[in-house]
Amino acid sequence: MVRRCVVAVGVALAVGSGGGRAAELMDVGQIDYEEKCAVCHGLDGKGKGSFAALLTVPMPDLTTLTARNGGVFPHQRVYRLIDGRDEVKAHGPRAMPIWGQDYLTRAEKAFFGYGVNSEAFVRSRILALLDYLHRLQGR
Repeated sequence: MVRRCVVAVGVALAVGSGGGRAAELMDVGQIDYEEKCAVCHGLDGKGKGSFAALLTVPMPDLTTLTARNGGVFPHQRVYRLIDGRDEVKAHGPRAMPIWGQDYLTRAEKAFFGYGVNSEAFVRSRILALLDYLHRLQGR
C-alpha cells in the first residue's frame, strides 16, 4: 500500500513538473501579442512598432495602462478594446475585423464539427493577452 502511494506521488510529481515546464515554454498571451499587437505597439509595448509611423493616431504606451488608471490595471476596458466592442480609431471602421472576431473566425475554422465552444475559445485567448499586457506594466 505504501509503495503504491509513493509511486502515485512520484507519477503526479513527474506529470506536474512536466506540465509546468510546458506552460513556461508556451505563453499564449505573449505569442498573440507578438503576432497581432507588436507591429503597431512594439515588442516592448511602448507604442513604437514598425507600423506605428504609418498610422494617423499615435500608439499608446501599453506599459503605462495601470499608471494611467490610478494604479489599477483596466481589465474590463482593455478586454472590450481587444474584443472589438469599443471602437478604436487606429483599428479603422467597424468593417475591419477586430481581434475578438478574428479569434472567433479562427475557432470556427479550427474546431468545426468538434463541438467546441467558440466563445470560450475567444475569451480564453483575450484573457491570455490581457495577462501578458498586465505583465508588461511598469517595464
